[in-house]
Amino acid sequence: MKVLLYFEDAKWLAQSGIGRALEHQKRALTEVGIDYTTDPHCTDYDILHINTYSLNSTRMVKRARKMGKKVIYHAHSTEEDFRNSFIGSNQLAPFVKRRLIRLYSMADVVITPSAYSKKLLEGYGLTLPIFAVSNGVDMEKYQPNPQKEQQFKEYFQIKPDEKVVICVGLFFNRKGILDFVEVAKSLPEYRFIWFGHTPMWSIPSEIRQVVTKDHPKNVVFPGYIKGDIIEGAYSASDLFFFPSYEETEGIVVLEALASQQTILIRDIPVYAGLTDQLHCYKGQDNQAFKEIITGVLEGHLPDTKQAGYQFVQDKSIESVGQELKQIYELVQQTSEFEPLDSIQI
Repeated sequence: MKVLLYFEDAKWLAQSGIGRALEHQKRALTEVGIDYTTDPHCTDYDILHINTYSLNSTRMVKRARKMGKKVIYHAHSTEEDFRNSFIGSNQLAPFVKRRLIRLYSMADVVITPSAYSKKLLEGYGLTLPIFAVSNGVDMEKYQPNPQKEQQFKEYFQIKPDEKVVICVGLFFNRKGILDFVEVAKSLPEYRFIWFGHTPMWSIPSEIRQVVTKDHPKNVVFPGYIKGDIIEGAYSASDLFFFPSYEETEGIVVLEALASQQTILIRDIPVYAGLTDQLHCYKGQDNQAFKEIITGVLEGHLPDTKQAGYQFVQDKSIESVGQELKQIYELVQQTSEFEPLDSIQI
């Protein structure tokens, strides 16, 4: 069996969760011994596993169909998580939804990162089989490491008694960036760092203003940072605060859990599997976020790190590889004339 993993504009997507999903897929297939290529000109593959949505992605699917190849569409995006992102995203969202439905319907099966996003896609009226498979997390990469933690502290000149709250994400309203800044403003005794970058021309002026100058002194926007510094930040900070309103999964949450960090997230459906006050802390509004942050940082709330770490171990790259292998084998073994409704993993 040979799989063509296709990501259009992979370089542009590298800083996003979808970009990390590509790296995880390659690692996962290597772990379970599945031959793969990322060469779009390759013709000797059996299954096209496609992850993106632009015009050339459509051509890739049509080309695969003409050659009699099986097609798996990886549904990283939904209408819901397209909204409240780039300028004009809310106006475009209904058109994006229709395009996604057309693209996903061209496949034999769809893979999506969570049970929540699977439910959304089923609500779109898609009738082909949809499997929920986590994008996964590199458990080894995010293990607490004193050297990485020291690099983070030195880079940001963190004082020994300073409490630090971090987030990782694009500059989208959907990610809760305005709430992050508002909460930080009400807690000046703590330092807040938002890692990530989005081209300024592409985001609404309100967010552009907040990121560039209209934020309190205790908030830092260092841009996109990778490697030891961000990996050290995950474990060396005092809390990972991710107030996103909508996610298909949220790889950064998995990374924070793998780092054995306490996390605070908005109580939204995608995180139904995480138990509040056991694996993490959940809040609905800024007042709740403020109270939980203070409780965690001042040691008044129970530690959730180990339970959260145990939860995320089921989402290791090795586990993802096994699930993908099962789906590939089922798709490959099923006749093109046979409905796939009965496929289970």
